[in-house]
Amino acid sequence: MEKKRMRIVLLFVGATLSAVAATAVFAQSKSNEGSALNRKRYLPEYTASGDLILPKNFQEWVYVGSPLTPHALNNGKAGFPEFHNVYIEPGSYEIFKKTGKFPEQTIFFKELQLTLPAENPDGSRTEPSGRGYFPGKMNGADVTVKDSKRYPTGWGYYNFNHHEPKAATAKLQPESACGYCHVASAKKDQVWTQFYPLLDK
Repeated sequence: MEKKRMRIVLLFVGATLSAVAATAVFAQSKSNEGSALNRKRYLPEYTASGDLILPKNFQEWVYVGSPLTPHALNNGKAGFPEFHNVYIEPGSYEIFKKTGKFPEQTIFFKELQLTLPAENPDGSRTEPSGRGYFPGKMNGADVTVKDSKRYPTGWGYYNFNHHEPKAATAKLQPESACGYCHVASAKKDQVWTQFYPLLDK
C-alpha cells in the first residue's frame, strides 16, 4: 500500500513539474514574441539649430539594396556614381511589414561607396568572381527622414558629405536637390521600392 501511495505521489510531482516547465516555455515564447513586435525605434535626432545628427549604428539596420549607376555607363557624368547601400531603421521596418506603410519618423540611411578603379572601357574590372563593378572606398552618406509635420512634402533629405569621414550633422537639402526626383519617380511614398524587393509590397 505504501509503495502504491509513493508511486502516486511521484506521478503527481512529475506531472506538476511538466506543467510548470510548459508554462515557463510558453511564457518565454510570448515574451519573445512581444519584444519582437514592440521593438524600440531609433528616432531622428536634431541639433538646437535643426540640423540632423548622423544616425547611430546604422550598420545594424535592415539592409534593403545597393543601386549603382557608374560614370562609365553615363557618359562620364553620373549623378550618383557610387554604390548606394541602403538601410532602413529596424523599428520602422517592423511597422512597415505589418501595415505596408512607412510610419512617421522612418529613417533611411544610404551609405555611399565608390567602385574600384576601372580596368575596361565600360568602367568594369575583372576579379576572381568575374567581370563587373566592385565596391571600393566609402564616400559619405545621405539620409532621408519621414515627418509630415516637419517637411512640406513629407520627407526631408540630408547629405553627410560625399567623402569620408561622414559629417557629424547635416542641413536639410532644398527640394530641388533631392526631393523632386523622389516625388516624381519613386514607386511608393517617395521611396524607390521598385529597386528593393524587401520593401516592394
